[in-house]
Order: sequence, then structure tokens, then C-alpha cells
Amino acid sequence: MTSIEGLKFREALVFDVTAMALCNASDSDAIRADPRMTAYFEGRHHPQQALPQRVGYIALANDVVVGYIAGHRTTRHGCAGEVQYLFVSDAFRRRGIGTTLMRLLADWFQAHGAQKVCVAVADDSPPETRPFFESVGASLFRKHWYAWQDIAAELQYRKSTTLGLLRVEVKN
Repeated sequence: MTSIEGLKFREALVFDVTAMALCNASDSDAIRADPRMTAYFEGRHHPQQALPQRVGYIALANDVVVGYIAGHRTTRHGCAGEVQYLFVSDAFRRRGIGTTLMRLLADWFQAHGAQKVCVAVADDSPPETRPFFESVGASLFRKHWYAWQDIAAELQYRKSTTLGLLRVEVKN
């Protein structure tokens, strides 16, 4: 695995949404960033059965957003949490950034009592999306939906492995 030393990870704030959308727009093959992201981070946009608690994290290279993730508490599909957004710039993929972002979100879910977590994978998602979620322990449970029965436990092995190889700096 390529080292991601030098990257910084921190909690995303509403003022980061523009940089998150620019990160997404830099990839010509990517689906455009959800225009409702600002409302989501402000607590004004609520996906189906979403609860108010939500969080996001960003990965920064030289103070430029190169990846992001966000999720919220939910009651959808019998889950307690849902991954809403996950994107890593094409030039930064396959370096452990997505896994690190997933770990940060998994830690947040665990701290907020959410074990079973789901994520929707649309038909037009990039082809590597499904294999990525499977690689971090999610299983298909219905068409377009993957879930972790206990996201923190599923990612625990990856957490210890990732932290053993990478220097991860998280700033809150």
C-alpha cells in the first residue's frame, strides 16, 4: 500500500462543502457532488429516515480536500447509521484514504451507539465502489444496499493494520 503520510484528516464543517464539491468536480468521470451537501451539513436536508446526528470528515493534501465522507444516524432498513457520502479524488485512490475515512466514520458511529450501518450503491456508481465496500467488511443485503452488522468491529482489524502502516493525523 502506498503511504498516505503527510495527509491530514479532520472533521468536516459546513464551510468545507465548497472544497468538497471542487474535489469531486476535479474527477471528470465522477458523479457530481450532491448539491444538497450544504443543507445536509447544516441539518436542513434529511435523507429518508435520517436522524439529526451527523458528521463528516475530510482528507487534506497541502490544505486541499482530496477526499471526504459523511454519515448520519438513521432508522432506515433496520440500521442505526448510514454512510451518505464517500469520495476520494482519482489521483489519490488506492492509498488507504477511503479506508481511513471509513474508520473515522466507524469510530463516530460507535461513539453514537450505531452498530449496524448501511450504505446505498447506485447503478451509476464507479465500478470500484462495490469491491471497496466489500473490502472494508460490508455485505450486500438487498439490491443497491450494503451493510455492516457491527461497523466498528468490522473495521477494527483494518484500524490496527492501517495505524500500523500509516501516520494518521486527525484534527477536530
